[in-house]
Amino acid sequence: MTRDEGLNLLNEKMKNANLIKHCLAAEACMKELARRLNADEALWGLAGLLHDIDYEETNADPARHGLVGAEILEKIGLPADAVHAIRVHSGHAPAQSPIDWALYATDPLTGLIVASALMHPAKKLNSLDLEFVIRRYKEKRFAAGANREQIASSANLGLELNDFIALCLKGMQGVSDQLGL
Repeated sequence: MTRDEGLNLLNEKMKNANLIKHCLAAEACMKELARRLNADEALWGLAGLLHDIDYEETNADPARHGLVGAEILEKIGLPADAVHAIRVHSGHAPAQSPIDWALYATDPLTGLIVASALMHPAKKLNSLDLEFVIRRYKEKRFAAGANREQIASSANLGLELNDFIALCLKGMQGVSDQLGL
């Protein structure tokens, strides 16, 4: 599956613009992480782009989130590594590989970074620096839905938390126009 095919599928399955932006943010983070870890950038990007493909369909039954998406993506031939990472991100499988840990930790971090941008005086991703995001990370009530333990699981990638956040921030800043930030 190409990136264009993945984006077309995402747009077919998902109508909420903010959810699409979340998926684009996750894709950007995953690609940046793949570059750092010498992994398959295209595959990791697709895992990030498509990880919530079933979100609108399973919204009324969250226990199915990730399972329905994995089924859809398996049928169209997304590689097993990416499909497994999608199951992991939603708690339906244990993390076994770097792509699993990356997607699991990236999912909540994108929300923390977006929330940080929205509360920054400039309201722009490109105005954020690592120190600003780290301060927000340490404020437990800020973006409370961004699970800090899940973000910290990035240590399983062999990355320090600051490095992980910096890589994701850089990735998201690279697509800030697409994210509207």
